[in-house]
Amino acid sequence: MNVMTPIRLSHLSHGGGCGCKLAPSVLQQLLSSNPTESPYKRLLVGVETGDDAAVWEFDNGTCIIATTDFFMPMVDDPHDFGRIAATNAISDVYAMGGTPIMALAILGMPVDKIPPDMVRRILEGGASVCEAAGIPVAGGHSIDSPEPIYGLAVIGTAATADIRRNADAKAGDKLILTKALGVGIYSAAFKKGALSREAYDEFMATTTLLNRVGAKLAKNSAVHAMTDITGFGLLGHALEMARGSHKIVSIEASALPFLKDAAALAQQGFITGASGRNWKSYDTSVVLPEGTAEWQRQLYCDPQTSGGLLVSCAPERAEMLLETIVAAGYPAARIIGTVSEGEPEVVVEA
Repeated sequence: MNVMTPIRLSHLSHGGGCGCKLAPSVLQQLLSSNPTESPYKRLLVGVETGDDAAVWEFDNGTCIIATTDFFMPMVDDPHDFGRIAATNAISDVYAMGGTPIMALAILGMPVDKIPPDMVRRILEGGASVCEAAGIPVAGGHSIDSPEPIYGLAVIGTAATADIRRNADAKAGDKLILTKALGVGIYSAAFKKGALSREAYDEFMATTTLLNRVGAKLAKNSAVHAMTDITGFGLLGHALEMARGSHKIVSIEASALPFLKDAAALAQQGFITGASGRNWKSYDTSVVLPEGTAEWQRQLYCDPQTSGGLLVSCAPERAEMLLETIVAAGYPAARIIGTVSEGEPEVVVEA
């Protein structure tokens, strides 16, 4: 009797989650021909600073936010994969200070390798997150592809005054991170069968936690800039904020929140290829403390899938905002650094 071998979605792709992203340096080269300022005056946010989504302004003081995000599986359960991918895609709208209103599904599947029921469960997982966010999946597009791909194009809205870019951090600001780091480390351990059930549950809890608090934070004038931490790792997205704002971003290493087993797994060598590509892309614009261990550097560069928000805010309001974030359901949130005048760079302090 033939016994069917279970299909492992995570083994059908060469990478998974936001670890599939092109390295920051490669993306910069591809976009280098784009103008530094858009000729379209109603396009408030385009590709200029590598922000989370595009923003178009109307005459009535409202904006449309548009984004798309998709990737390959980092887990084997199709429903879980759909949930993670949808949460990650919707995050870009929240990171701009907006509220999502609808989504379109993006689907690519190797139809000769995956049965229709698995594909259906991926779509159901994504739809369940959209329902939790209060938006419909209003359509989409599908293709037959060599590796499984799923994600969403998401449309949102916001008042013009509530739009928060990654490029508006001010000198003196404090930085708040809303979720723990280590998702890429956990993903690497899962793919090699080394992630415990408890750690998997922690992994799912953080990657399916919607960043809806971003829409609330954006209504507070003390919040100056926001971005979500995804495939470029904490250092990469902090560097985008530093360059866009023309400031120094300082991060206090001892203040960083990590998933429970992230440090131990990193020391055991469970890392992604993306973390190395990320580090090479930062060039000399990131300064680490002398004596930083390799595994620590891997944590700082670790690609996050559906990661938290990095919030730059007025220092006198930081503690109050942190309390608001924690009360909204983000217990790992921490104040992790500051912003100061100087040539754009990221400085990690011991």
